[in-house]
Amino acid sequence: MYQILERGCAAVGLDPSDARLLRGHTNAVILLEREQVVVKIARRGSRVDDVARTVLFVRWLMGAGFPTVPLHPVDQPVVIDQHAITFWQYLPQPAHPVAAAQLAKPLYALHTLPTPTAPLPVHDNLAAIHRSLSAITCLSPAELSFLSEYAAQLESDLGKVEYGLPEGVIQGDPQHRNALHVGDGTAVLCDWDTVAIGQPEWDLVTVEVHCRRFGHGEQHYEAFANTYGWDVTRWPGYSTLASIRELRMITTNARKVHHAPNSMQEVQRRVDGLRRKDLLLGWNIL
Repeated sequence: MYQILERGCAAVGLDPSDARLLRGHTNAVILLEREQVVVKIARRGSRVDDVARTVLFVRWLMGAGFPTVPLHPVDQPVVIDQHAITFWQYLPQPAHPVAAAQLAKPLYALHTLPTPTAPLPVHDNLAAIHRSLSAITCLSPAELSFLSEYAAQLESDLGKVEYGLPEGVIQGDPQHRNALHVGDGTAVLCDWDTVAIGQPEWDLVTVEVHCRRFGHGEQHYEAFANTYGWDVTRWPGYSTLASIRELRMITTNARKVHHAPNSMQEVQRRVDGLRRKDLLLGWNIL
């Protein structure tokens, strides 16, 4: 990773000598303290076109004055040995994460944006679930069969859902860790890898799932819904979308177990809870 980092930084004139890993999950996220720049290194083989599209979209957001973490002003992405690398302005953070209520205003602003000039994919959680199911190797045949049948049932249920909000730009994975404090009690969104055209209900149900599953509590979600101005849990399609969102989170992490073997126990807990229909089982962050 550090060899890729050094070559990527050399391409844009940055000094990586004091680099510090902040997070290693889908991307390696690295802070260059002296430069006040965050570097994101995508996994080898990630689609460069997708990363380039994200850069174009964020530049469009910045031009519109939207509350996002800004890109560092260099030509990007830089591709080193099949890794797409992007560079972002560093925003120092307090110890506590962004509260759910702080996500509401930037998410509402995103959902009501005009159509962007940057092309975006169409959001499709079910397609992502099917891709993950075909690649999972850590679960038993019986467990995979259960998950596949459950996905098929949810796909049938989704066909009956009538949305309550107009289609627009959605973040795709809004949560406490995909937003950053900016020092005045407000927050900006970050991590635009899943941005798409879709129904805002998907973003809203994602926030609710994170509040319920990761211990933030019902009050955090209620504060979010009150600030946003629309409570997805009171909408008839809520249970279907929440179930699909949770299944995507489970199958995505199951697919990635070979990259993170320590996550296997948590993946198994979530699958077992799903089979018991335990809607309140607390999840551990992976």
